[in-house]
Amino acid sequence: MAQIAFILLSHKDPDAIVDQARRLTAVGDYIAIHFDASAAKADYDRIRAALADNPNVTFAARRLKCGWGGWSLVEGTLEAVRAAARAFPRATHFYMVSGDCMSIKSAEFAHDTLDAEDVDYIESVDFFASGWIRTGIKEDRLIYRHWFNERTHKKLFYASLDWQKRLGLKRKIPNDLQIMIGSQWWCLRRRTIEWILDFIHQRPDVVRFFRTTWIPDETFFQTLVRHMVPAHEIRSRTLTFLMFTDYGMPVTFYNDHYDMLLSQDYLFARKISPQATELKSRLGALYAERGVTFNISNEGRSLFSFLVGRGRIGRRFAPRFWEAESTIGRDRELLIVVAKKWHVAKRLMDRIRQVTNVPTIDYLFDEQATDLPDLGGIQSSLGKRARHRRALMRMLYDYFETDRLAVAMDPNNMDLLRDLFSDRSTTRLLEIECEFSDDWLRGHAVRVGLAGVSTPEEAIGRLLPTIRADLYLESDRIRDAGFDNVHLLRETAAPEENARALTRFLTIPEDRALDIARTEHLFSD
Repeated sequence: MAQIAFILLSHKDPDAIVDQARRLTAVGDYIAIHFDASAAKADYDRIRAALADNPNVTFAARRLKCGWGGWSLVEGTLEAVRAAARAFPRATHFYMVSGDCMSIKSAEFAHDTLDAEDVDYIESVDFFASGWIRTGIKEDRLIYRHWFNERTHKKLFYASLDWQKRLGLKRKIPNDLQIMIGSQWWCLRRRTIEWILDFIHQRPDVVRFFRTTWIPDETFFQTLVRHMVPAHEIRSRTLTFLMFTDYGMPVTFYNDHYDMLLSQDYLFARKISPQATELKSRLGALYAERGVTFNISNEGRSLFSFLVGRGRIGRRFAPRFWEAESTIGRDRELLIVVAKKWHVAKRLMDRIRQVTNVPTIDYLFDEQATDLPDLGGIQSSLGKRARHRRALMRMLYDYFETDRLAVAMDPNNMDLLRDLFSDRSTTRLLEIECEFSDDWLRGHAVRVGLAGVSTPEEAIGRLLPTIRADLYLESDRIRDAGFDNVHLLRETAAPEENARALTRFLTIPEDRALDIARTEHLFSD
């Protein structure tokens, strides 16, 4: 059975460290602690005194002053790893955690997970080909030496880098290593840890290389594991759930995140707010429980993106210079049907085509599988359709040999709507106002990745009002945009009222509009 030696890097909050060590060792696991040398010695002494009678706790032999982005973080980790390897010969796995991490599963579940496969868990992707680095320097991390820390000595950091470039002091990457990159929060088997410690002893040249790379905690272990462990024994992922904001800062979890955290496919989460005392208490109690079943839905990242994206209304599709003078055509009519319930819009579009012979296209900017003619590749992806929307529309008019075309769109496409309404063509919009039951909202949440089939009912119950409000917000944005020729088709209205809206939208006689409005099961889910 798996027994875990946790490798804890910490630099503050001694009481929280003591609590974490007691909680993780209470079920028979181990912990090795490196407490930053820049922290007060009195705090360190307090931690040691509080844990002195716990045989499952050990401490790094040396305390180092660790700085973000520097070799000191790797060196501090290695000190704790060596201490754990010596003190805990029965440990089968070594798991990196920080003082901000907490378990989001039971110890029983964690042990069963590690027992299920004889593998290492470490995010490890190609440094150059993966695109893992989003901002900042990339190759320069490796081919130049970094003696100064960018956060504490910014001027010296960039001056040193600039002078190395001017003097041509580029260095070679060790020939036998493929540099990899990934999260520092890994879980490695004992055999792998022993191989790494042996390798460090045998290859001081590799250690010297990484000592002066920038942010080596994202490359050192990730590269060495790939160098010595067969690929089929590596799972390129972390078992610690963490997310980052658009500004590169870690997302912090609070008391109301409990259900969401438990449903993620991870064993730990980072980072937990120091003020989230209720969350810490509940997660701490959970770790010692047995026989707990977890429903994994894994919607955390998509849910976060949805929530932080609400209210960010901007011009995502600004005109390109080659489209500045393009137009769909002054003498053409564009009829846009907008509906959140796609199946309702598709029924209406099919009926419009039958009654009026106007060519209709369903959700061409929202659904990859929309049935479109071959237009030379411009229609091949959603990205291309959005980028070249006016050119695409002109080609569709030409293909159907018509001056009237109807398209369906999702109401979240405000930027596209603004652009199409600014064209010289005659543009009219019909919004379908549907009722949203709780059951439909649940299904919608699953379809768009905000929830999974196993998401707890309590979590979904809290999410539904937010989703419903967001759908109403999309409708309000359309009405507030000030578009001309906007008409409304309501699920709650009588067919005669909807027929009047269709008459104005399609410019057809009212009897034909009434025929469309009376379409059987038009609003059925």
